[in-house]
Amino acid sequence: MRLATLRLADRTTAARLLDGTTAVELPAPDLGALLADPDWRAVAARDGARHAVTDLAPPVPRPGKIVCVGLNYRTHILEMGRELPTHPTLFAKYAEALVGPHDQIALDPASDSVDWEAELAVVIGAPVRRASETEAEAAIAGFSVLNDVTMRDWQYRTPQWLQGKTFEASTPFGPALVTPDELPGGVRPALALRCEVDGVTVQESTTADLVFDPVALVRYISAIVTLRPGDVIATGTPGGVGHARSPRQYLRDGSTVVTEVEGIGVLANTARVPATVPA
Repeated sequence: MRLATLRLADRTTAARLLDGTTAVELPAPDLGALLADPDWRAVAARDGARHAVTDLAPPVPRPGKIVCVGLNYRTHILEMGRELPTHPTLFAKYAEALVGPHDQIALDPASDSVDWEAELAVVIGAPVRRASETEAEAAIAGFSVLNDVTMRDWQYRTPQWLQGKTFEASTPFGPALVTPDELPGGVRPALALRCEVDGVTVQESTTADLVFDPVALVRYISAIVTLRPGDVIATGTPGGVGHARSPRQYLRDGSTVVTEVEGIGVLANTARVPATVPA
């Protein structure tokens, strides 16, 4: 199944996508609320009102947790001059950072070093704590696409990365959740991933290059904290980020960013300096 959160004129609704233009409304205000129902798979298969797919929110608009993984693609680790890790590098992102698959990326004037990071996102579909391999596999509801847009100047102010990773309205997420049965490799999908900036391909890899695959990440993170339905794991980015280029390259006002994961979908976003910046 392909599941999403539609923005309608006066509300949002969880929906099952039938194709690129039509969706079936489901009895939940968003996909996060749907996943909270233990019987969500059966509910998602129901029939309902049809809607044109014209505006998509992030699939899970307000996850309880967004756990991000750094340095998880072999190519990216090597380009950053680091050794392969023995444990995942984890940091957090907050829900205020998320935008939809076609929304603008907010370029906060506090940063002049805004970088791109195309990623496969894991969405959790069942509570899990200290998961076995089988439990971790069963807890994965599906996969989506995320771009972990990063303010590099803020990220490297200190050894802790969070401050450069969670600026508001900076992180495109979507367009849908695709269940593992629809993807080659299932809960360990091997999918082509790419990012294009202003019409130029800057990242191109495959999720087979992950050091820690989605099941391993669910097992590791659930040893620390209970993962709950709607939680998101951003699995890391491959080589090709702007900060590692010579000369370094960053997003500017009007830059277009296209992020794609094979079999899941495409994010198409424009980076913009907001007309007004909230205090």
